[in-house]
Amino acid sequence: MIPQGAPESAGLRALSVARDWVGTPYQHQASVRGAGTDCLGLLRGIWRRLYGCEMEPIPPYTADWAEPAHSEMLWLGLRRHLVEVTGAESPGQLLLFRMRAGAVAKHLGILSRTGRNAAFIHAYTGHGVVESPLPAPWRRRIVARFQFPEGAR
Repeated sequence: MIPQGAPESAGLRALSVARDWVGTPYQHQASVRGAGTDCLGLLRGIWRRLYGCEMEPIPPYTADWAEPAHSEMLWLGLRRHLVEVTGAESPGQLLLFRMRAGAVAKHLGILSRTGRNAAFIHAYTGHGVVESPLPAPWRRRIVARFQFPEGAR
């Protein structure tokens, strides 16, 4: 909990924005709150709300991402804009997932709770934007965590 009068971190602002997207239907390559989004679109929407612009132009992408070329395009893109972190988890961090061993990392979510009842918000095929528990099977897929840079409005 943030003490009274303390500035809210960019991560907690990102989490607040992510919660506003819960219920948005899943739509590949979309990024419109309430209308449709995928996991990257959710990040793009959060970024636009926090910083007032797009992170960078996003070229069209297929659902398999760069798996045939085994290129970590998403991970490299995140490193250009966010701060990769190790150590303690905290709400508002961006989680990057590898959906299966040996595949490229291609799923994103915002950590919403830590500890025994850990959870994250993500856009998931067939479900839309939801807050899901973060049990061991999901946790094992995390390959990186990022913080949003300060300076968010």
